[in-house]
Amino acid sequence: MRDRIALALAAATLALHLAFANRYDLFRDELYFIVCGQHPAFGYADQPPLVPLLAAGGYAPGAHTWVVRFPSALAAAALVWLVVAFARLLGGRNGAAWLAGIVAATAPILLGLTATLNTTSFEPLVWTAVAYALARAVILDDRRALIAAGCVAGLALEAKYALPLWLAALGIGLIVTPQRRILAYRELWIGVALAALIAAPSIVWQAQHGWPFATLVRNAGLKDAAVRPLAYMINQIVIFNPLSAPVWIAGLVAPFAIAELRAMRFLPIAYALTAVATIAGGGKDYYLAPAYPALFAIGAVIAERAIRAGVVRTAYAAVIVALAAVIAPLALPILSPATLIAYERALHLAPQQQERGDAATVLPSTFADMLGWHDFVREVAAAYDTIAPADRAATSILVDNYGEAAAVDLYGPAYGLPPALSGHNQYGFWGLRGQTPRNLLRVQDNPARLRPYCAQMRVVATTSSIYARACENGKAIAFCRDLHPPLAQLWPDIVFLI
Repeated sequence: MRDRIALALAAATLALHLAFANRYDLFRDELYFIVCGQHPAFGYADQPPLVPLLAAGGYAPGAHTWVVRFPSALAAAALVWLVVAFARLLGGRNGAAWLAGIVAATAPILLGLTATLNTTSFEPLVWTAVAYALARAVILDDRRALIAAGCVAGLALEAKYALPLWLAALGIGLIVTPQRRILAYRELWIGVALAALIAAPSIVWQAQHGWPFATLVRNAGLKDAAVRPLAYMINQIVIFNPLSAPVWIAGLVAPFAIAELRAMRFLPIAYALTAVATIAGGGKDYYLAPAYPALFAIGAVIAERAIRAGVVRTAYAAVIVALAAVIAPLALPILSPATLIAYERALHLAPQQQERGDAATVLPSTFADMLGWHDFVREVAAAYDTIAPADRAATSILVDNYGEAAAVDLYGPAYGLPPALSGHNQYGFWGLRGQTPRNLLRVQDNPARLRPYCAQMRVVATTSSIYARACENGKAIAFCRDLHPPLAQLWPDIVFLI
């Protein structure tokens, strides 16, 4: 029978996301994913192929931002439906269903993860789906769910490589509890085999190209802002809505305290292991986010039992929604940039800094990364137009990072710009993209490094966009005439030299 509560909350979640999906422009990573997807492959330097292919497919019909983001909005809605189903599986009635779904639908960090199309958009849904399948196997002896979980895991590994951490944690959680019996189920290992088979093309691509994703992971700590363990966990309470904390904390504790839920002990164990690994590895706050929805389901069942008065449960859900509404403009692009800045000041909040380069950014970095790209391309195009026509035909555009390069690739053709060059991530594999330039238009912070390689060099312009990330502002756009030695000889060292 259809669950009306699950359907209503899922529909409301989908409508909320789509209502604001066109509010800002495409996010830095969305631009990059679109360009990657326009060059289909079994893998890319920094991600599997699924999200780039979805992004390129969504962009093709007419470059509508909401179409690109529709898969993420759908994932957000599906997660809410699944969390309600999870609460029902654990014996929850309507009160638990409403509370579990509301907490999942309004958690600020989950709203933010699905506000754009990115490799993390599907993780909360996938991690919860795997946990739900294991719970069905444990509670209902539904062994077919384990095969389905394997297929879901395989598809997830074609979107992002982080799932093995959760799978390993779940496996350990099962091994140390009586629920280890399901490890003997043939269907579980069929699921594992299917996951490996589905994920194989991307893994093979990584192996053939020297495991570039492993290099990226090793280098990630150089740009991420360091956070201490206690501060990390306090921040988890904040980003999941402080009023919702009793629900997921109950989900952590209840399986060890209540006999009817002891079969779920493997889930809080898996959460704890994932949290320790994430914090020890210097992970960002959202890395742990996909592990929470399963706890919402457990906690909501406990809340329903502990708060017997329906009016009290309703009031509790209402205050959760009220606080979520206050926080939501920091997670979804609801307000205009100017209004959002004023809103943050009114709340005495500073934009959260996820990376070291965010210190002077006036908006949350996710929003700032949706703004300024058209300005950037216009400035590059204006600088390109100052080059004499005879020299322009022999000029390539070299930028620092994949966001800049993808913006030039998508928005530049309207200005007659050639494809951008960059050594960053997948652009490094694409190399010179068939170009053999004599001259270079270089966008970077320190044009003095470029001068020794040019017969003549002049700074044409400086990047500036009021709401863009601070690290994208103030960059010199310099024209290098008669680059020596030729770009083909300098590549790829040129990215680090100049």
